Amino acid sequence: MLLLFAAVCCAAPAGNAISAYVALQTGARDADGIATGGSAGDIPARMLSAYKNAVRLVGRYAPTCQGMRWPILAGIAKVESNHAVGRAIAANGDIRPKIYGVVLNGSGQGGNTAVFPDTDGGRWDGTANGERAVGPFQFLPSTWKHVGRDAGADKIADPHNADDAALGAALYLCTGGRDLTRRAQLKAAIWQYNHSSAYVANVVGWIDQYTAAAAAPDLTTVPAKVRTVIEAALSQRGVPYSWGGGNTRGPSYGICCSPSGKSGAAIKGFDCSGLTTYAYARVGLRLPRTAAAQAGAGRRIEAGLGTSALKPGDLVFYATAPGRDVTIYHVGIYLGRGQMINAPRPGAVVRIDAVNTMSGYAGGARLL
Repeated sequence: MLLLFAAVCCAAPAGNAISAYVALQTGARDADGIATGGSAGDIPARMLSAYKNAVRLVGRYAPTCQGMRWPILAGIAKVESNHAVGRAIAANGDIRPKIYGVVLNGSGQGGNTAVFPDTDGGRWDGTANGERAVGPFQFLPSTWKHVGRDAGADKIADPHNADDAALGAALYLCTGGRDLTRRAQLKAAIWQYNHSSAYVANVVGWIDQYTAAAAAPDLTTVPAKVRTVIEAALSQRGVPYSWGGGNTRGPSYGICCSPSGKSGAAIKGFDCSGLTTYAYARVGLRLPRTAAAQAGAGRRIEAGLGTSALKPGDLVFYATAPGRDVTIYHVGIYLGRGQMINAPRPGAVVRIDAVNTMSGYAGGARLL
């Protein structure tokens, strides 16, 4: 396995979690059902406004809840409806056409076999023949009955309204006065939303990405060559991960196969070391092709110094056995403020991640 890790940059196998209550095709997903995208720029402005508004209002209804922030709501909505992308979102927050999940009548459609009897006479879900999840946060009408609040001025709590739905989701996640700054309590809140460990991992991943994107650092004081490298890498956000893909010229088709069995042969994109190779080529630096080999380039920054020793543009490494560079399996480009530009794994895309979202931090290297 270590030989395979050393051959081409790679990362942990992808998760695959979409809510058990939703069968939508509203967002871009790869063949394994993994949602693509990840920067704050993939959220429609009106939806982002709804998430932020819900954070402002949640204290009115759940004063003991702590740590609610918009990336949490964005992480849920990304998985549930891809932020209602493809729908029209009116100034007042109404979403049309409405977003419906499958009817939960035991038919097996969408992988759902449980039967949920109708509770709303079709008022919210459009059918009296059973329940189905509704709106950008995919509430069952029976749940909405308890958490729905009017976040606007029309005196109607509507799960098909972005503002109302976001506030309802915030209140549902805040059940019991949770402290969402605590990772365990955040995961417990997401588990309550959908009893699936894979779902929790998927949503937490999006939350971390949106948190990182929301705190993107100012590059105006970064040296020109470093800024060129970073901007080159950032310009590739959204490009698919391809095992073995990417070179000095840009995205390329990859090879077969990753440790999780994913082939990049039909995917034009980057793996982690392909992305770093491309970005540094923009300033005339030619890097070795693999993550482990790139650890020998430039001035090594030992892991024991911590991430505070990193500067924008530094390579960031991860190893299965930190301290043994031969086991390095992943590399990113440090962006600043605890973030990196990352081609994380098969099924994902080039994106901004927090440095601590990956395990086995093994230090960095300064090339400029």
